[in-house]
Amino acid sequence: MPHAVIVAHGQPSDPDPAETALARFAAKVDALCPDMQVHSATLAAPLALERCLDSLPADTVIYPLFMAKGWFVTSALPKRVADRSVRILDPLGVDPKLPMLVAEALRTELQNKLWQAGQTNLVVAAHGSGRSRNPSQVTLAFASELAALVPFADIRTGFVEEAPSIAEAASDVGSQSVCLPFFACTGGHVLEDVPEELGKAGFSGLVMPVVGELPVIQRHIADQLGKALVA
Repeated sequence: MPHAVIVAHGQPSDPDPAETALARFAAKVDALCPDMQVHSATLAAPLALERCLDSLPADTVIYPLFMAKGWFVTSALPKRVADRSVRILDPLGVDPKLPMLVAEALRTELQNKLWQAGQTNLVVAAHGSGRSRNPSQVTLAFASELAALVPFADIRTGFVEEAPSIAEAASDVGSQSVCLPFFACTGGHVLEDVPEELGKAGFSGLVMPVVGELPVIQRHIADQLGKALVA
């Protein structure tokens, strides 16, 4: 049976909870992949990726559960893979189908709330970076493409690690608003920083699951793994 490994950053200060959460995520994707076995490992858990890969065949595929094709994907991950004969796919955040898939999820939520997009504001809450412009550029490009697919009254972006903050972006958006956490996994930033920032802004709208936890995205990851393993 073919094998795939979903790799995420994890939490260096406390690796085990993130490792467990990613394993649950991989299990959901695995349930959508009857013809392959899906594993997981975070970069933060010491030797977790290496041990996982050493137990799998050479044709294993790695799916980076990251929102940008930055240093972790282009440098840290290949270094950890070393000379093992595996294939590393592009990360979730740069998938050209991502805006279309998220737009589908957003339309469903708007229908459930009986909200019109043109009367609703969207806040995209992302990580950003104080050292590199790449993460915020990916977020802004995503927001721009999303705007062409769903005609929200306004789309604002805010970041954990750079300006504008999530609190600034979420201020005065009204109760008919949606916050989309532009993160691959439900980690510390999503559980702590995003709610804190939304609280500062007095945000009273709908908070979506993180992008990676949307069912339509998990189905897409399963499809991408299936295509990669037969390519």
